[in-house]
Amino acid sequence: MTLPLIIRKSLRQHALSTVLTALSIALAVGLWMSVWIIKNQSQQTFTSVNAGFDAVLGARGSKLQLVLNAIFHLEASPGNLPWSDFLDIQKHPHVALAVPLAVGDNYRGYRLVGTTLDLFQRAEYAEDRKFAVEKGGRLFMPGYREAVVGSFVAQSLKLKPGEKFHPFHGLIFDEKQQHAETYVVTGVLEPSNTPADRVIWIPLEGIQNMSGHNPDAATDVSAVLVKLSSPVAGFQLDILYNKQGNRLTFAWPTGKIMSELFDKIGWFDRVLALVAYLVAFVAVMSVLVSLYNSMNERRREIAILRALGARRLTVFGAIVLEAAAITALGVLGGFVVYGAIATGVAGVIRAQTGVVLEPLAFSSVMLWAPGMMLALGALAGIVPAIKAYRTSVADHLVPSS
Repeated sequence: MTLPLIIRKSLRQHALSTVLTALSIALAVGLWMSVWIIKNQSQQTFTSVNAGFDAVLGARGSKLQLVLNAIFHLEASPGNLPWSDFLDIQKHPHVALAVPLAVGDNYRGYRLVGTTLDLFQRAEYAEDRKFAVEKGGRLFMPGYREAVVGSFVAQSLKLKPGEKFHPFHGLIFDEKQQHAETYVVTGVLEPSNTPADRVIWIPLEGIQNMSGHNPDAATDVSAVLVKLSSPVAGFQLDILYNKQGNRLTFAWPTGKIMSELFDKIGWFDRVLALVAYLVAFVAVMSVLVSLYNSMNERRREIAILRALGARRLTVFGAIVLEAAAITALGVLGGFVVYGAIATGVAGVIRAQTGVVLEPLAFSSVMLWAPGMMLALGALAGIVPAIKAYRTSVADHLVPSS
């Protein structure tokens, strides 16, 4: 029991430096795990979310903008396409399902998206899973001023079946841009953990014929979500629209397009990782400095231990284990820091995109990051341990006058 008693007494005696050092380690471990897990989960989730569709057809422009607008309901639409283009791709022999979308209005910052009932009745946002309305509600009826509200919107704005609202023009909420039309909520979607949860869905004609919109574009759509019947169709339509045509853009496959976004912002991930590594380095150095500086105060204590029979290796091991104990305290605190950071970031991502991360799900970094920090912390204790090992018993037992 000699070593545990020595370590516990030392930690209690130097409580302030122990706590401060452990906090720096907790911050390092928490940042380390947060950067790694959030980066990996975000990339995996954003590249796999496609609302059950393989591609998006839209106006000529950026594929990434088209996917962000039609799938994630972010960004502005690159433009409209005539109804005839929707009919053409809908009739394509290798297209299993085509669903038109129309955007351009909002309600208190949440987008109104016009669509058809095919999105709810035929499309599957995940394998064998369709969008469903919560008990007590129903889907909107085409041609009527009715709305189905995503679960996140309903929770945020306290909307429920039977309530009425006035849409606002544009994608950004401005109280001066209120439309005259009144819509009634007919249902709330069950949570799907997809961007659809952040949308207010109305009949396609609602967006097309909303007051203040261009009458000449009354039959236009903003984009078409496309479900292919075979992978070969993707190559064919890519050639047809992107290479041979010059009016429209066929964004396919959506996962690859989203992965390009993460490639573009990869430098940001590397910067965050570098910050985490630097914090970890500072934390390890703080263990070394804290113990090394305390050696001058503890030389007499170490000499007394030696005089009482403690071996040099026992003293050496006590210092290394003390460093490991301080690091272990910090590692435990690191999980608390990680939980706070990851939960907060996941909440922001969900609120802004509708994409749900699982910060508390197990990841291998939860093992190797704390393990590496424990090893580094123990290594940081070697230098002060050597100093303690070399402490002269005779020199430091001489009474001071």
